[in-house]
Amino acid sequence: MCHVMSEGYRLVGVGVGPGDPELVTVKGVNALRAADVVVVPVMDTGERGRAEATVLHYVPQERIVRVVFALNERSDRARREAAWDAAGERVAALLRAHGTVAFATIGDPNVYSTFTYLAHTIARLVPGTEVATVPGITAMQDLAARSGAVLTEGTEPLTLVPVTAGAAVLKDALNGPGTVVAYKFGRLAEGVAAALRETGRLDDAVWGSALGLDGEDIRPAAELDGGPLPYLSTLIAPARRDGSRGGKL
Repeated sequence: MCHVMSEGYRLVGVGVGPGDPELVTVKGVNALRAADVVVVPVMDTGERGRAEATVLHYVPQERIVRVVFALNERSDRARREAAWDAAGERVAALLRAHGTVAFATIGDPNVYSTFTYLAHTIARLVPGTEVATVPGITAMQDLAARSGAVLTEGTEPLTLVPVTAGAAVLKDALNGPGTVVAYKFGRLAEGVAAALRETGRLDDAVWGSALGLDGEDIRPAAELDGGPLPYLSTLIAPARRDGSRGGKL
């Protein structure tokens, strides 16, 4: 049996930011344009995702390959993993056919990204493939810039919590020091609001979604009524500060 060596195959995870095409780095654009094909993840419902919409500003449609990752499947682990396996097989075939494949992911490829799962799968399917990542602007950075919320000062820690891990995890973080950022909590908005109130962190917190897009919505967390929010919601609860300059240095 003849085995094709994977030497020369390259998979690059490219962070394309939270949605505003102007927030893709120059290095990210260059990586997208240098790849033979650019893979964008799509849900099994088929609609155009944020990553694809961003990439289309820099790469022609004919060089983009849509691969279903069933990103809206959060309850059935077996179905989710089957979708990842199928997506990995598709990307492996693209690597063998083209050599260099870029995978566009919203935010950063090393922060809660589907790219992590893909890279693990490719390492098994196409051993020896070079895997690289290009960092991207995260939603918390974009929300901080658009809202004026300062993420960290001096020696303050920064805690990033995916609320899909449970509201209790968020509450523990809010009871601790420093700034807390929450991701992925649209359906759990009521629990997030309760955690903010119970820990005394509601008044300074800011929420945002669709950053840099037509539907952008940024508001004080105190204005949220506890109803469902978009899944890709971001919350910043700044550290408790006394208002003095350099107070945390």
